[in-house]
Amino acid sequence: MPQPPALALRPRNPYLRLFTVPGTRAFTAGNLIARLPIGMFSVSAVIMIAGARGSYALAGAVTATGLVATAVAGPWVARLVDRHGQARIAVPAAAFALLGGLALLLCVHYDAPDWTLFAAYAATATTPNIGGLSRARWAHLLRDDPDALHTANSFEQAVDELCFMLGPVLAAFLCTRLFPEAGTLIGGILLLTGMLVFAAQRATEPPPSRGARTAAPSRAPGMPPLLLGLLATGAVFGSMEVVTIAFADAHGHKAVAGPVLALQAAGSCAAGLLYGTLRPAGPPERRYLWCLTVMAALMSLPLLAARTTGSLAALAPALLLAGMATAPTMVTAMTLVQRRTPKGRLNEGMTLAVTALLGGVACGSATGGWAAEHLQPTTGFTVPATAAVLALLIAVGHRRVVRISADAQVSRWTPSKADSR
Repeated sequence: MPQPPALALRPRNPYLRLFTVPGTRAFTAGNLIARLPIGMFSVSAVIMIAGARGSYALAGAVTATGLVATAVAGPWVARLVDRHGQARIAVPAAAFALLGGLALLLCVHYDAPDWTLFAAYAATATTPNIGGLSRARWAHLLRDDPDALHTANSFEQAVDELCFMLGPVLAAFLCTRLFPEAGTLIGGILLLTGMLVFAAQRATEPPPSRGARTAAPSRAPGMPPLLLGLLATGAVFGSMEVVTIAFADAHGHKAVAGPVLALQAAGSCAAGLLYGTLRPAGPPERRYLWCLTVMAALMSLPLLAARTTGSLAALAPALLLAGMATAPTMVTAMTLVQRRTPKGRLNEGMTLAVTALLGGVACGSATGGWAAEHLQPTTGFTVPATAAVLALLIAVGHRRVVRISADAQVSRWTPSKADSR
């Protein structure tokens, strides 16, 4: 039977179908421009500060302060976005963050006291969570089409991986080939330009919820264990980066640590795009458990490769395979965040998820670095493997508690034989 003309014109590729929705191409273009610098800022700051002050310890402390400030300010900015709209809040927040980056640049250039570097970089914490803003738009546009929303979340995760692959490379290139402040300066310009393009697309913007009074997303049913799981997942990412660099350095190949790590992101990006073409089966809670199980299994591969062979040649394909589990896990986790976040507070819920990830990255980096330095570089790979198992145990424990609670409710309201007499 021939298809109706409207259906015949629809692309078969699910990603192409996403962009047949009016306005999606324009806001995605702005989103891509604004998101690329997110992977540039910390690397640019480290190169700029370490080059001018001769201290990686100072550079690391400044960027760590910015991470803590982002964890505090991010949910607050997202709450304002939910109440007043993306365009009214995200653009001024991005402009303020750009001022913070310029202040850092000037303080470094003019040899200002060290404390000014901390204050300036902390001001960049108002950088909007552009990935969360974009996911909120997709959730608003595709609220009645869960399959398309699954594809959109997969696309966003692949974009995250791509930007975190390209951002540091671009930052290092700009800072070393042009001038040390180039990464911070160009990154800030890209952020504000992309945010202006993104915010100008008002037709796809979720409506603000000024009058909505709902519980905080962090206290919504099912959200605390989900955020704890994302914290553990972030520890997987942060520790894997540090221990891989330490392992490569110990074997005299520190220069190739970056390309080897990029294989993990490439595997995640490819798996995320493939996952988006599949039609989800079963509830997302069950898929989340399966994804975490696969991630816990695959994260043991780098540990096995490092211990059995001790070579980067074997570690590289192990990282590629391990990375293939992370994107499906993150896509499913973000689907759960969207479902569990109270109505009218989606931007805040998405930002809380990113904050949990960043906190996990910081904890994982510290723990992985300690293990690689005080034990052995090979032993450091036990940290991401353990963190992946921990994320699985948190999800399994929550699922068990929910099931026990449901059984208790059923038994409470089911009359016994004695009651029926």
